[in-house]
Amino acid sequence: MKLAKKDVERKHENLEWAEHNARQSILYDFTDQENWRCLAKVKVERIDKDGIESLLMDLFQVLGRDPDLLVQIKEADLIESGQELLEAIFLNDPLDADVWFEEMSDDEITTFASRCRTLNFTDQRANIIFGRRIERLLKAGKEDLFISLVPHLLAHRPQNHELWLQLGRLHERRKEIAQSWLCYDHVQVLLPHTLERDRFLSRMKGKMDGDDFKPWSAPTVSDRKSFLEKMQKLARVPSAIDAKSELDSPNEVLSDEEKIVILVEDEKYSEAFFMARSLAANGEQWALEWVEKIRELIA
Repeated sequence: MKLAKKDVERKHENLEWAEHNARQSILYDFTDQENWRCLAKVKVERIDKDGIESLLMDLFQVLGRDPDLLVQIKEADLIESGQELLEAIFLNDPLDADVWFEEMSDDEITTFASRCRTLNFTDQRANIIFGRRIERLLKAGKEDLFISLVPHLLAHRPQNHELWLQLGRLHERRKEIAQSWLCYDHVQVLLPHTLERDRFLSRMKGKMDGDDFKPWSAPTVSDRKSFLEKMQKLARVPSAIDAKSELDSPNEVLSDEEKIVILVEDEKYSEAFFMARSLAANGEQWALEWVEKIRELIA
């Protein structure tokens, strides 16, 4: 940027170079707000209204596609106020989880929890940002809130095996054995070589010799199906919940496999994955092939 201002004759080339570097910086670390600020400055200097809008829309994706944020982007004069809007977004929604938590009151945490139930976490970056936030809540001792919010992230990105493991271990520590099993089972479906469910069962069998251990068995098919159907429902992106779907067409009765095909074609992989797993858990052997196909798509 400084070079572009000093060398007027090569301003265009220098700004292109600055923009390229700023873009690369965001790709390297999208959680560093300075990287976003730098790119916004270049866009303003180049009087690139579409570019500023594109940057803010990208940030919109990172922050879970908050509809209130979208309204601000669409209504603003981005050349005049694009950078101010960016700062307002960061002030309200810092990308650093520790900074975010330090500014949160109890009422704001309650509001945040409500927001999480309406946002879209299909973008991996959004999943990371909000995952770090709810992990920060867990660190602050808010276990119940963590447990209630994690499924919303996992429903949109079921391949996040590390978060599934963390949730499973938390349930296990709380002696919520059935919920632990469901988490470890999901991890083993994602990564069969990890044997997380099998190791968990071994731990449970090892404890059965203790006097204080209560008899336990794995969740029933009905319990597993109920859990997976709940995750499938959560996997529906908020913008699509009220929209008319091909799956709900009154004029055509679709088979379960046809529904999965439609979901996959629409790239609604998370919803398709949980649907296939639910059907497989209910004894539909053909669905196992779809579980494997979709697992590879989301890997």
